[in-house]
Amino acid sequence: MADAVEVAQLSRVYSDGTRAVEGLSFTIRSGEIFTLLGPNGAGKTTTIRLLAGLIQPSEGWVRVQGMDTREPDAREDVRNAVGVLPEQPGLYEQFSAARNLLFYGRLHGLSDRTVEERIRELSARLDLGPVDGKAVGKFSKGMKQRVALARALLHRPSILVLDEPMSGLDPESAKSLRDYLLDLRRDGTTIILSTHNLDDADRLSDRIAMLRSRLIAVDTPSALKARLFGHRVAVQLERADPAAAALLTAHGARGVELQPDGRTIELELDEPDRELPELLAAVVRSGYRLQYVRPVAHSLEEAYLKLLTTREGGS
Repeated sequence: MADAVEVAQLSRVYSDGTRAVEGLSFTIRSGEIFTLLGPNGAGKTTTIRLLAGLIQPSEGWVRVQGMDTREPDAREDVRNAVGVLPEQPGLYEQFSAARNLLFYGRLHGLSDRTVEERIRELSARLDLGPVDGKAVGKFSKGMKQRVALARALLHRPSILVLDEPMSGLDPESAKSLRDYLLDLRRDGTTIILSTHNLDDADRLSDRIAMLRSRLIAVDTPSALKARLFGHRVAVQLERADPAAAALLTAHGARGVELQPDGRTIELELDEPDRELPELLAAVVRSGYRLQYVRPVAHSLEEAYLKLLTTREGGS
């Protein structure tokens, strides 16, 4: 399957000389959720705007479904391919949801009848409730986000770009939005997400790009964690015996750490499927009884902080 977005040596310098992003190169696959992570000022929102064709690069290029966003003749087609949900909903708050959606649908060249049909579909999918009458300004933050998402989806874009979509949402609304994004991905929509919520990024993302003006890393959440922390395993014995840790070290285990309970030993493996059976067999042959064996999970937050710390130390 062709890539949805291609980025090469992408940079953006603002008029005041601020270099927001520099030398970004990556691809976004069709039908994946691709997440941008980074601290404030890392260039996430600028990157989002560049990928959506809302601003032009100072250097490098972006291709959306093969269309170069720098080409004037391609810009309308790019806009038709992409739906954008900015961090601030940007709705006309004195108008109803229906009037907002009708206005934006007309901007996309949709007929009023088509917009009305899409409003009915999206109201059911996003649980918008009655969309006419009440002014959007009286809606809750979560409901405004739903209306703004409906606006981004009106023209059935193949690529959806979301900037901090969970910001300010209550847990119920955030879960509803996460579930809907996963439904969209299953339907083949490519989703580009910028967020500070590392838990959402870990649960939703097929791949993650970590930014700090430049690209730090691009990979799946599990691969990023494995790259930084390796494959660690916890082995718990039936009873405490510090000598078991020395036994594992003697049989070639690395990074062996006896935990405070005296029964649990953590170790690092390069190839768990090959190494672990041999190590456990050695433990059992030595007369120890095993209680359980489990992988040691590291969070995306740990990987994120370690990557940023490493980058700062090397810059």
